[in-house]
Amino acid sequence: MSLRKPLPAAALLLLLFAACAAGAANLDYPPRKPGLWEMSMAQGDDPQAQPHVVQQCIDAKSDVAMREMGQGASRDACSKQDMRKDGDKIVVDSVCKMGATTLTSHSEISGDFSSSYRMESHTTYEPPMAGRAKGTAIVQAKWLGPCKAGQKPGDMVMPNGQTMNFMDMQSMQKKKK
Repeated sequence: MSLRKPLPAAALLLLLFAACAAGAANLDYPPRKPGLWEMSMAQGDDPQAQPHVVQQCIDAKSDVAMREMGQGASRDACSKQDMRKDGDKIVVDSVCKMGATTLTSHSEISGDFSSSYRMESHTTYEPPMAGRAKGTAIVQAKWLGPCKAGQKPGDMVMPNGQTMNFMDMQSMQKKKK
């Protein structure tokens, strides 16, 4: 039985996407194919843990907006954000602050971004976060096809079935400023 407390799925998604997107301006980082994507996020260090599955409807505009959000979050929170190509992989090494904790991560991303991609991230937490000193996260994403009827770009269906729209949340944040 594991006593570790996993990060909430939404927080994990945000952290992982920020790690992927942060250096997009520095590399020829392929945009994702518009449509419905399914992302399965699992803790690689706990083989019995059930993955969190999120579906995301995107178009070119919402994909760019998510990358820009990731770049902004990384600029604000990360003292190091190195991104490079290594063969057919994108490698990201980062040092970021989340509250009082420093997260040091090494991530490797592979795939074609039009049908699938995979990211494996190894992170240490100093001091430990939610009782964890280190962790591994694996994100596997696959393109499912066009967005479902009634979905609009930016819609994210969370593991509990709740739908949130990233573009609407982003618009509300801009209005508050």
